[in-house]
Amino acid sequence: MYHFFVEPSQIQGMDITITGSDVNHIKNVLRMKAGEELSVSNGMDGKEYRCGIEEIREDSILCRLRFIKEDGVELPSKVYLFQGLPKADKMELIIQKAVELGVYEIIPVAAERSVVKLDGKKEAGKLARWQAIAEAAAKQSRRHIIPQIHPVMSMKGAISYASFMDIRLFPYELAKDMGRTKETMEALRPGQSIAVFIGPEGGFGESEVRTAVDAGIQPITMGRRILRTETAGLTILSWIMYQLEL
Repeated sequence: MYHFFVEPSQIQGMDITITGSDVNHIKNVLRMKAGEELSVSNGMDGKEYRCGIEEIREDSILCRLRFIKEDGVELPSKVYLFQGLPKADKMELIIQKAVELGVYEIIPVAAERSVVKLDGKKEAGKLARWQAIAEAAAKQSRRHIIPQIHPVMSMKGAISYASFMDIRLFPYELAKDMGRTKETMEALRPGQSIAVFIGPEGGFGESEVRTAVDAGIQPITMGRRILRTETAGLTILSWIMYQLEL
């Protein structure tokens, strides 16, 4: 079933109106007809609204609510991915897969070893592209929210933003003691806010590691192998998803 996002104001009682670029997608790409069923979410209340198409208009699709599905699609904790800016288009893959795995927000971090440097105009274009990827991934995986992609932060700004979160994890290639890491992951509980810091290619610099540890961010190990930046975050997000949904 196809899934779309609408603003809360577009749901009025039993009537749901879809507007914007989704109209062309429904009409000319999917070629849906009156009577067919689709689902929508408003990104706010965690509900999936199942509805049938009543009328296909020039600039809108009028739907009629059939029932509301509340099945706990979202993770029971808010997971924040602080991703060191990687090279090339790796960020697009990371965003797509992180959204599929249930991440709540993604914060790109301009780390010491990040090769990519974004100026104001370039960053605005990238941010719009990244947010569109997050929305497409949220639709595909039938999320009830569209995870927010933040503007790029410095490491200092990222640590400050994460300071209010309950659990703050820092996968680090020099960390040891898998037993302790296992205990940390098994202690995760629904309702907690969880920050995950992932370095760019080459990892975080020594001064960044010290700053993170001094701020109370816990280094953990991901095993004996060195993972690429686009692999590390997805690995720990998969572990968190599994643990929270046990």
